[in-house]
Amino acid sequence: MSSGVAARCDAKKLVRSPSGLRMVPEHRAFGSPFGLEEPQWVPDKECPRCMQCDAKFDFITRKHHCRRCGKCFCDRCCSQKVPLRRMCFVDPVRQCAECALVSHREAEFYDKQLKVLLSGATFLVTFGDSEKPETMVCRLSNNQRCLILDGDSHHEIEIAHVCTVQILTEGFTPGGSTRATGMSLQYTVPGAEAAAQLKLMAGEDANGSKRQAAAWLAAMHKVPRAGSGRLSSWD
Repeated sequence: MSSGVAARCDAKKLVRSPSGLRMVPEHRAFGSPFGLEEPQWVPDKECPRCMQCDAKFDFITRKHHCRRCGKCFCDRCCSQKVPLRRMCFVDPVRQCAECALVSHREAEFYDKQLKVLLSGATFLVTFGDSEKPETMVCRLSNNQRCLILDGDSHHEIEIAHVCTVQILTEGFTPGGSTRATGMSLQYTVPGAEAAAQLKLMAGEDANGSKRQAAAWLAAMHKVPRAGSGRLSSWD
């Protein structure tokens, strides 16, 4: 990708919405697949009472809209201001208790796991039915739209084209949980009838790359579903 194209992909602009300031991609096509659209607010005339506690709105009990779900609540049921990265808000925004809980979990993904995915890790990668794996560095692109694999060859897989992701595990750790060792992924290829597939496996070495690969896989397991209003792990 040329520097000019990359600059256009990363360009952002500041926009104001009824919910607050948002820093969004200059071109909609280059937005993150994890992003969420702002919801339509429930019209004031359709919500005479809080949609959580049923308190009646009046001059004392004012109504507020959750910036994530668009529903109408009283101040007590919609008092938290929480970062909402998936809608690109610059500042924390008002959310109901249920949405705030989800946004808190997503904030942890953006603050921790996303950095791991952007840094990448080394894997043994097998494409389709090939019997010979290739050593490649796999990372998430800066705009979060693609998985980039670099080795003797170069591949880019759009997140929006990924059908299924399965984290491969083995054994049990002392704490009683399984250990991630690889990932199996299916994705669509434009013009092809059948889905393509690849498998990433952490290599066996003593220089720390296996530990880095395990951390990358754990972060991948926390990726929010593209277009989903909830943070959920891949199946």
